[in-house]
Amino acid sequence: MTILVVEDEPGIAAFLRRGFEAAGYTVLDTPDGPTGLALAQRDDVRLVVLDLGLPGLPGEEVLARLRALRPSLPVIVLTAKDSVADKVANLDAGADDYVVKPFSFSELLARVRARLRAGDQPSSTRLQAGGVVLDLLARRATVDGRTVDLSSREFALAEVLVRHAGQVLSKAQLLDQVWGYDFEGGSNVVEVYVRHLRRKLGADRIETVRGAGYRFVP
Repeated sequence: MTILVVEDEPGIAAFLRRGFEAAGYTVLDTPDGPTGLALAQRDDVRLVVLDLGLPGLPGEEVLARLRALRPSLPVIVLTAKDSVADKVANLDAGADDYVVKPFSFSELLARVRARLRAGDQPSSTRLQAGGVVLDLLARRATVDGRTVDLSSREFALAEVLVRHAGQVLSKAQLLDQVWGYDFEGGSNVVEVYVRHLRRKLGADRIETVRGAGYRFVP
């Protein structure tokens, strides 16, 4: 499934590409409005993440033209403008959702899944590794058949680890995927949340790989 990212900030564009590809999506990206409008007309593009401050053609104009060309294509607007008036204007113009920078990638990914839900394969809504099962739509976790209560951030971290079960994920990768672009929190936040998950999912399920990161052990 292909997602088109129309974003002129290279750091954010690269961050989104890494995140969506890690979640199993194919990604197209472009930094300008005219190319974004052209790519959005490809049959394989299923959703557009659209920045508003674009060169060549403003994001608002891309949205307006895209609505005339592909009225059913989901568009999530990504912008630094956070006033109620801006949100209302873009939703009225045809945006399906609105995410304000800076943002958490896990929140954006949840919004993307919500828009693609009708076309999702069953396997994309349920992750399982060992005795841990994550229902991505209901945001529910079970361990050996027992429901466990996870906060939204704990669930996001569990999702990344389970999705990449058996692989070593660095602290930087986890910060990218769970806490989002330009995260300014404490340096030990990953360690703190790993401790929370070990307590809830089982200490032996998340292995520390010294000098490299963490690995979910099925």
